[in-house]
Amino acid sequence: MRISINQLRRIIKEEAKKVVRLRVVSGGDDAGSCPLPTQDLELNTKNRNAAIRAEHIEYGPLNLNDEEYWEHLADHWNTTVEVAKQSKCGNCAAFDISPRMDDCMPGRIQKDGELGYCWMHKFKCHSERSCYTWAAGGPIEEDEVSYDWQNKEQ
Repeated sequence: MRISINQLRRIIKEEAKKVVRLRVVSGGDDAGSCPLPTQDLELNTKNRNAAIRAEHIEYGPLNLNDEEYWEHLADHWNTTVEVAKQSKCGNCAAFDISPRMDDCMPGRIQKDGELGYCWMHKFKCHSERSCYTWAAGGPIEEDEVSYDWQNKEQ
């Protein structure tokens, strides 16, 4: 069987993409690779759904205008709805929006916030949502801090 140089180039290019994708998804030998849930939709969805259902997490709300969720969160924290609404993923210590994490994301959100990675619960997270495990001090905006969180995971 004979193949042209152009066919060979195409095959090499396709195989190289597979190797790069495999390294990113599996973590390869690079401690700075993308977290697996950012590349595996099934795993990300499993982790997110677990965070929604877990009584000690209760990630939400599904609809950003769901006042009942915010009332429930305020009751949990023994505060007002207004104060609870100030404690969102977008300013959580575990919410990663560093430049390197941005490269791991599938794309940008056009309205109502941004997509980041939650190191606490291991899924792609929306900045305008919240959960019971919210922690002050975020978001993570520097690659060095992002790598520190990832290195603690390994």
